[in-house]
Order: sequence, then structure tokens, then C-alpha cells
Amino acid sequence: MQTHIAAVENFAQHNEERRSSAFQREVAHYLERHPATQYIDILLTDLNGSFRGKRIPVSGLNKLEKGCYFPASVFAMDILGNVVEETGLGQELGEPDRVCMPVAGTLTPSAADAENIGQLLLTMLDEDGTPFDVEPRNVLNRVWQMLRQRGMFPVVAVELEFYLIDRQRDAEGYLQPPCAPGTQERNVQSQVYSLDNLNHFSAVLNDIDSLAQMQGLPADGAVAEASPGQFEVNLNHTDNVLQACDHALALKRLVRQVAENHDLHATFMAKPYEEYTGSGMHIHISMVDGNGVNLFADADGGDSALLRRALAGMITLMPASMALLAPNVNAFRRFQPGMYVPTQASWGHNNRTVALRIPCGEPQHHRVEYRVAGADANPYLVMATVLSGILYGLDHTLALPEPVTGNGLEQQGLPFPIRQSDALYEFAEQPAMQQYLGQRFCHVYHACKSNELMQFERMVTETEIDWMLKNA
Repeated sequence: MQTHIAAVENFAQHNEERRSSAFQREVAHYLERHPATQYIDILLTDLNGSFRGKRIPVSGLNKLEKGCYFPASVFAMDILGNVVEETGLGQELGEPDRVCMPVAGTLTPSAADAENIGQLLLTMLDEDGTPFDVEPRNVLNRVWQMLRQRGMFPVVAVELEFYLIDRQRDAEGYLQPPCAPGTQERNVQSQVYSLDNLNHFSAVLNDIDSLAQMQGLPADGAVAEASPGQFEVNLNHTDNVLQACDHALALKRLVRQVAENHDLHATFMAKPYEEYTGSGMHIHISMVDGNGVNLFADADGGDSALLRRALAGMITLMPASMALLAPNVNAFRRFQPGMYVPTQASWGHNNRTVALRIPCGEPQHHRVEYRVAGADANPYLVMATVLSGILYGLDHTLALPEPVTGNGLEQQGLPFPIRQSDALYEFAEQPAMQQYLGQRFCHVYHACKSNELMQFERMVTETEIDWMLKNA
């Protein structure tokens, strides 16, 4: 028995030494390429997809090979950064620290100051050294490994929409699209696929592209979206699901920082304008086996039986998933007719009015585009939601609705919850969410979002005063 314990301890020590050596090499290689680096931003990603962390001198990098400490309550924060005590991760536990380790391959220049500042992603460990099960990155990894253990390997890509916004509000105090640089011309018309609009903001978009390359982000060029000042940047397909989401969050941070450098704001808010379309996060996913064969395509290049089971699972879990796909009150304002967003759980071929679109393409690229999540959602949790739906379809015999043809917004389907309170109820009442995402995570997430909603609903808005002050 003692011999076995010693062997286990030696194996663990060997792994730790190997990780330490790999991190030292990564640091040395980075500083060779960026010798002027003075500071490093070390970052954790909270439930909302916001980065929490601190800036350390570059001399502190080598100490990180053994980890650093952050409180577990980082993952019990609301959107404003306040710890929600109902999660059980705050003062009730004494605000305990947990060890956080660097994520390999994430040391890159910061868009805020690429010459002098770097950034590094961290991941949290629990008391027993296992991944902390409330951290969204670890939640995703849990679900991903469930699929990998079945010999199924997702290949994914993330598309993100965002708005560039003028730093100055309009005469009524509302947000407004920016003027084309060097002009007083403010575009308020549809600009979908407009090359002129890309030209107008080429300096911003070129900086996004060049800094994305510097950070190693596999981003395609920007596309002008339907509304003024709205753009989309796509990340390339990868079989590393965690890295796909690491890149998505790094891209969001980069876009915001570049916009600030150009005296603009960039927002991934789901619905910043009442009159314009919202911003979404679309996930493309296919599934391959150990030999790289696409399991979503049959021998003729059509929908395989496995794909149909996956579609049925994603559709069935979609109402309970909305609390993750639309994580705040504003996110639900995006789901309106005529706003280029699905309003019910449905699927179809080459059809952008459905929730789950099967794009046209070659058999080896047969995939699903999951079109529901807002750009404000946490990419790790959106991806975990997609994979959980697939697992649910594989684990249960479910009826798959007929594919939608024509306008899916005008046809019957499984409706989404239309309010955050309803979505949180559906989330709590679906046992599959706890099964795949983890019980403690689901408790903490529900507590945080319920607390946010309660705070929001207590507010007396300007609209209420305008409507009710003299009329009630």
C-alpha cells in the first residue's frame, strides 16, 4: 500500500515539474519576443464572462508557476462585482482563497499596451487540487470530457457581433452610432455586408485584426452587420473547445480596448438600441470520431442519425438553457419578431430564421449553427449548454420536430421563456442541467442571477415616472 501511495505521489510530482518547466519555457519565449514588457494582467473569468484579476510586475511571472491566490467568491459575483451571499461562497465560508494556476498558451500581449503589458489566463483549483467546479471554464471542460469519453470530439467555432458606439450620447441622452472618422456623417441606415462601412472604420478594424494576430487569435476579417455601427468577427474552427472560448473572451477584451484607443466604445450588450437588431453569439459545431470522420453526416452527406438525436436534445433543453444563453434582463429584449433572431426552439436547413441551422456545404463540413445566445453571454457556458443538449439527445429517445421551411418566426415551435424570471424557473426545474453542468455550479449561477433580477426589479425607472407620475 505504501509503495502504491509513493508511486502516486511521485507521478503527481513529475506532472507538476513538467507543467512548471513548460510554463518557464513559455515565459522565456514570450519575453524574448516582447523584451519591453513591464506588467502582466492575470485574469480569471467570472460567471458573466467578465475578467477579474490584477496587474503584477513582470518579475512576478516566474512565481506563478506554483500558482497564486484568489477568493472563491470571484465566481459568486453579480454583474456589478458584488458577492452574492446566497451562493454560499462568500462570508459564510469566510471568503476563502483558492489556488489559481496559469493556463498554458495564454500568455499574450495586451491590446491596451502591447509593448509593455501582457495578459495571462488563470484557472482555479479546489481545496483538494481538483478543478473548481463553479468556474465556467471548468464547467465546460466537465461536459467536453463526457463527450470525449464516448469517442466523440466536437469541432467548434464562435461568431461574435458587437456595436461600435459614439462616446457622446444624443440630445435625449441615448446611445448613438459613431460618425465615420474625420467626418460628421452618422450612419443610421442598414449596412449589412457594406464594404463602405468597413472602409469608414478601417482603422479600428485593422487594429483589431493586427492585434488579434499578435495574440494568436484565429480571427477572420470583420463583416458589417445589419445595423449602423454593428460588426461581426468570426473565429476559425478548432477541436480544442476550451481554447475556442478562451479566444472568444480574449477577442471581446481586445475589441473593447481597441475601440477605446480610437475614442469609441464597443459593446457586446445584447440589445443596446430599441430600434436596431441585437448582437448574438453563434456557435458552429460538428462532431468527429477518433479518425476525424464527421459523425453529423451520413454516407450520402445528409443528416446522420446521431445528428438528429443531437438536434432533438438541444431543442428539448433549450427552454431550460435560456438562463445561460440570455443571462440578464436586457438579453431578453433581443428576442422580438423582425430582429433576425429565433424566438422558439426549431431547426432547419439553410434557414436563418430557426434556432438550429444546418448550413449548406460539403459533407465533411456538415454542422449545426446554434443561433440563440446573445453576445453578452459567457462563451464557456454557451458552449457547455450546446454540448449538454447534444449529450441529452444521446442519452434519451426524443422526438425530433420536422425541419422548418420558410419563415420560422411565423410557424409553431417549442417556445422560449420570454422573461428572465421564467428562464430561471425553467433552469432550476430541469434536472439535466445539474446532471451535466454540476449541482454546485447550478446553485451558484441561479442564486447570482436571481439576485441580479431582484435588484433590477426594485428600480424605479424614468419610463415609469413619465408614464405614472401624473396618470396613476
